[in-house]
Amino acid sequence: MNKSSNFISFIITFIVILVIQNFLIGMSSSKKVSYDEFQNLLKDKKISEVYIDDKSLQGVSSDATSKVKVYTTNIVNLEMAKELEAYGVKFQKNIENTFFKDIFSWIIPPLIFVLIWVFFMKKMASKGGMGSMMSVGKSKAKVYVEKDTGVNFGDVAGVDEAKDELLEIVNFLKDSERYGKLGGRMPKGVLLVGPPGTGKTLLAKAVAGEAKVPFFSISGSEFVEMFVGVGAARVRDLFDQARKSSPCIIFIDELDALGKARSAGGMNGGNDEKEQTLNQLLTEMDGFDTKSGIILLAATNRPEILDPALLRAGRFDRQVLVDRPDKKGRADILKVHLKKIKSNAIDLDQIAALTTGFTGADLANLVNEAALVATRRNAEAVELSDFNIAIERLIAGLEKRNRLLNTFERSVVAHHEMGHAITSLLLKGTDEVHKVSIIPRGIGALGYTIQRPTEDRFLMKKEELENKICILLGGRVAEKLIFDHYSTGASDDLSKVTDIARSMVARYGMSRELGHITYESEGHTFLGQNSYKSHDYSEETAREIDLAIKDIVENCYKKTFLLLTEHKEILKRSATQLLETETLESNDIQLLKEELSS
Repeated sequence: MNKSSNFISFIITFIVILVIQNFLIGMSSSKKVSYDEFQNLLKDKKISEVYIDDKSLQGVSSDATSKVKVYTTNIVNLEMAKELEAYGVKFQKNIENTFFKDIFSWIIPPLIFVLIWVFFMKKMASKGGMGSMMSVGKSKAKVYVEKDTGVNFGDVAGVDEAKDELLEIVNFLKDSERYGKLGGRMPKGVLLVGPPGTGKTLLAKAVAGEAKVPFFSISGSEFVEMFVGVGAARVRDLFDQARKSSPCIIFIDELDALGKARSAGGMNGGNDEKEQTLNQLLTEMDGFDTKSGIILLAATNRPEILDPALLRAGRFDRQVLVDRPDKKGRADILKVHLKKIKSNAIDLDQIAALTTGFTGADLANLVNEAALVATRRNAEAVELSDFNIAIERLIAGLEKRNRLLNTFERSVVAHHEMGHAITSLLLKGTDEVHKVSIIPRGIGALGYTIQRPTEDRFLMKKEELENKICILLGGRVAEKLIFDHYSTGASDDLSKVTDIARSMVARYGMSRELGHITYESEGHTFLGQNSYKSHDYSEETAREIDLAIKDIVENCYKKTFLLLTEHKEILKRSATQLLETETLESNDIQLLKEELSS
């Protein structure tokens, strides 16, 4: 028990004694009487002694057998001392001892204030507020052991390569002699890199669950405080704790909050608090030996902004990519999450084919949404149809059946969507059309056409990109062909068309006039996420790029116009069918495909 606990216990005991004493005094046999009664008791010689104070008289009973020991009355005659002498009783003025009263009046209020202050400061300290000033240099890392994480490699799917890399780390911690007998050493730091939601943090927890060693988990932002030097102190304290608990694993999530490049926008130069924290981390990583059994894991989705000194060999000398899963990986992830819900036999490959580009977190959310859909219809188990509805909700948004369109607008939307679908069905090598609907969804979508890729693609030919442009222009061409006008409904399609055509010309070198040159380069990017674009060419070249983009779009428009003109009657009939049913499912689209191919 510490000193503060002893002090609090002493104060509580002291207060309890005072309360008990006051209670016992109050329990003494006393009786309050009127002044007349008090005089009669004096005449009858029932009072042997009288004590006088400024406000009352207290008479001690002379009858030893009486239950009342003390009679008390208020003073109404200050000259009664003469009367008392006439009765022959002993009397004296009761002098009140105010020492303890004065002491307590000065001590108790400040003491109560101090106790309240200590209580609130401890509360604030537990929440990391100003009350934690005495412990700001302490690390806030949460320490887990195997039973605490509840996660192992069996709970991680779709990232087999990353699992294999980290499994080697686990084996080293379990059997360091085997890995060191040939003179090799394990990397000091392993950096998990990947888009948000791909399972980097989950992988780190799985490592802790498999290795069964202490696992220090902390976010990069928890090193940063308003006080100068606190971040560096926390880094030192974290590594001190890790050395005492080795072998162990240190995991720093969101490393970019701590390890941002020091040359990037520093206002205070080398005195910046974040830079001091980063410098301390670099020093600590240089100061520990892998033989000590300490492995440093970190995760980030922005590796391009990390300081180069952090990524050099000898610090984070191994980077593990945790990418979006492929089709097989998505099926494996769905299998893991389906164990948590009640479901009938579901074709996981079909769901995986519909969820191209989904991360592990997206798939977990999809399974949960499907379970909620099944719950709303009071089903006993989740069906494949529930997953289809959940996918549409995640991709296209929530249905807006209260968004009423007039007859003409519904007809325009129906022909627009069928223009997309028929163009896709007529062109070769395009993604399979899965569903067409004119039910409004999300913020601005008045209808939608869902295409399902037959396989994961990583490369695309020029012809395939042109076909994508044709499909996007199919809706606009259908409006022009049937109604002889253009509407605002194709604005999003045109934006995507322009992006694809510009990339073909300026990035992929697919223009014959401009040659095999890249005119626009992306700045700091990661896995397709653009931060900014830069270009370095003349105004004349810029004009040629614009003309080349326009030429590609115009050629695709003419090609699409010829296709839909040739199948104009089928476009009208299918749009009428869509107006009646509001949705065309896979079976209806298959019949339409057969009609187009005949």
